[in-house]
Amino acid sequence: MSKQFDVIVIGAGPGGYIAAIRAAQLGMSVACIDAWQNAQGGPAPGGTCTNVGCIPSKALLQSSEHFEQLNHHFAEHGIEAQGATVNVEKMIGRKNGVVKQNNDGILYLFKKNKISFFHGKGEFAGKAEGGYAVKVTGPTSEDLVGKHIVVATGSAPRALPGLPFDEKVVLSNDGALAIGATPKKLGVIGAGVIGLEMGSVWRRLGAEVTVLEALPEFLMAADQQVAKEALKVFTKQGLNIQTGVKITETKATAKGVSLTYTDAKGAEQKLAVDKLIVSIGRVPYTDGLKADTVGLNLDERGFIAVDDECKTNLPNVWAIGDVVRGPMLAHKAEEEGVAVAERIAGQHGHVNFATVPWVIYTSPEIAWVGKTEQQLKAEGREYKAGSFPFLANGRARALGDTTGFAKVIADAKTDEVLGVHIIGPMASELISEAVTIMEFRGAAEDIARICHAHPTLSEAVKEAALAVDKRTLNF
Repeated sequence: MSKQFDVIVIGAGPGGYIAAIRAAQLGMSVACIDAWQNAQGGPAPGGTCTNVGCIPSKALLQSSEHFEQLNHHFAEHGIEAQGATVNVEKMIGRKNGVVKQNNDGILYLFKKNKISFFHGKGEFAGKAEGGYAVKVTGPTSEDLVGKHIVVATGSAPRALPGLPFDEKVVLSNDGALAIGATPKKLGVIGAGVIGLEMGSVWRRLGAEVTVLEALPEFLMAADQQVAKEALKVFTKQGLNIQTGVKITETKATAKGVSLTYTDAKGAEQKLAVDKLIVSIGRVPYTDGLKADTVGLNLDERGFIAVDDECKTNLPNVWAIGDVVRGPMLAHKAEEEGVAVAERIAGQHGHVNFATVPWVIYTSPEIAWVGKTEQQLKAEGREYKAGSFPFLANGRARALGDTTGFAKVIADAKTDEVLGVHIIGPMASELISEAVTIMEFRGAAEDIARICHAHPTLSEAVKEAALAVDKRTLNF
């Protein structure tokens, strides 16, 4: 006999496991199905984010940053060291340990919240009395019935046409996080978040890194002032970043990849690398879901079609995270997971896409929320902007990390904050103040009037808000 649940969540990534926990908190019986497994074949919930995305990449970024600081910056502090080397195998082992801690933490949360976890792939098996039949296949085999189904199956890396991932020479984010030794020459296709972060890791560890980007400008999603600063800094660090590139030929062997491409000027170029990271976006993952069994609609790009509340075309079937429209960000998926659980319970879940922050965990970090200057110009909206360099921030000077600036953009008439853009130390943490202000539709004056502790990096945000009114105090 099938096991019955109020809610079945298919996928235990950031959206799925959070949806399951919130639904359980609201008094529902919940099952969560996930197929990820560790090297031993055991369950590894957390999805791409925990296993081959956000968490392991940050672990490697931290390790490589320590190595970079030791070799190039500690001497400024009077700390002298010679002959430092990096044990890549041990570094990868630490990363794997961090991942496992997060996997185990999610399993603990399932147990704590009395959520039934099933290790395997979840697929629709048809409609059933009381809801929908879902079959679990894999390490666990079960037949379940859920009144509500939440699809949170995430996304998969997009391969370059004619160049499939082998995760040895041609790498997705998965393979890029498991390179056994620093390659002499590393190619990266795509100057987005994954490409820049992974390129930064292996550049710090000694690889000669070339980044090829098809778009005509660098970081076109970011504010142009931030993008220009980032390109200057990353180039100085040693990343060879080329934009406006069109790849015309690829050839992979066991020893490396050779590329032929035209550059921004139309000239033909050739590049040979030991390993190639392909980070040209991600595609929604619905393989094996058997959506057609129940008539679940997908849109023209393969995403599960949903409305503003994450409802699909089927009653009581919901979808969240990377498998639906909107930014492919872990925190966006989490917010949708909470919102859907609350909507199922009859509450009014809320997700505001306008205040979803973006972060690139390079050094310096880049973070932003809201509108860029180029977006506001295109909309014809009148605005005023102010910026403040970390060079003039006392805490940044003490840290020895004064690259970049904070920038606040506000409405020219109402002073409402329309966007905040930061490139510099701990930008990922500083951006939360901006998100909060924007959620309350606060003004630049509100940031400027709030007392910020001294000396802190957050004072740069306050000074940028003061700069909107041309009254900075420390620059």
